[in-house]
Amino acid sequence: MTPAKSATVATAKSSFSSDPWPKRIVCLTEESVETLYLLGQEERIVGISGFVVRPTRARREKPKVSAFTSAKIDEILALRPDLVIGFSDIQAEIAATLIRAGIEVWVSNHRTVAGILAYIRRLGAWVGASEQAAALTAELEAGLAAIASRAAQLPVRPKVYFEEWDEPLITGIGWVAELIALAGGEPLFAERAAQPLARDRIIADPDEVVRAAPDLIIGSWCGKKFRPEVVAARPGWGKISAVARGQVVEIKSAHILQPGPAALTEGVRQLAAAIERAAQQLVG
Repeated sequence: MTPAKSATVATAKSSFSSDPWPKRIVCLTEESVETLYLLGQEERIVGISGFVVRPTRARREKPKVSAFTSAKIDEILALRPDLVIGFSDIQAEIAATLIRAGIEVWVSNHRTVAGILAYIRRLGAWVGASEQAAALTAELEAGLAAIASRAAQLPVRPKVYFEEWDEPLITGIGWVAELIALAGGEPLFAERAAQPLARDRIIADPDEVVRAAPDLIIGSWCGKKFRPEVVAARPGWGKISAVARGQVVEIKSAHILQPGPAALTEGVRQLAAAIERAAQQLVG
């Protein structure tokens, strides 16, 4: 190859390979926003979900262009994104509309703790921050190990009913059940938690919860405030140990129901604290 040709090829390679990562990302859910900020990649975000609360400054810095089941398609297109990130089958129609408009879309569908950690690594790879993602996942894994170690010292494992929605009753998703177990509790309805779709986690008969006799009830009604007094007033629920002992608590959905770093930090810490209190009361 002549020097002239070599220089031409080198120039072409340089132009194609310089900064190959997406520069204008729209995030349709919370976990992608929090993860990108933690990876130091927030400058790539040009639009976010209106449900984003972590980090708080994201709400000031980024335009809000979606909810969870809906999105402002025209506003998203006006942002000229080179990548849109969503989550789950619930956002399938939003994704399809954007794809038909020529937008590249990545919709993850992870439902486990291992899936959350893998998601962080994949998102890091998407933006050229694999090393930062590896460091973040290592930090999260260390935090989970510390919580598991403390939980192993509990005198009992309280039975925990986690309620994701009230009308109809929907029990918690996979990573929630895993985190309850890790934090020292016995997750009730774990077989339902393994189901990816909300409709398959419905408890049609509220008496099932009564018969399961939870020692702790944790509510996280996605999108609205949990009301312990409403739970306690359900027919027959007054005789449940958790209700009788006042062990009916809320963990906000932004902390536990987003499949990202929040669930593995703030969410699991709140779970662990509630489970420890319930365990101590049971033996007190």
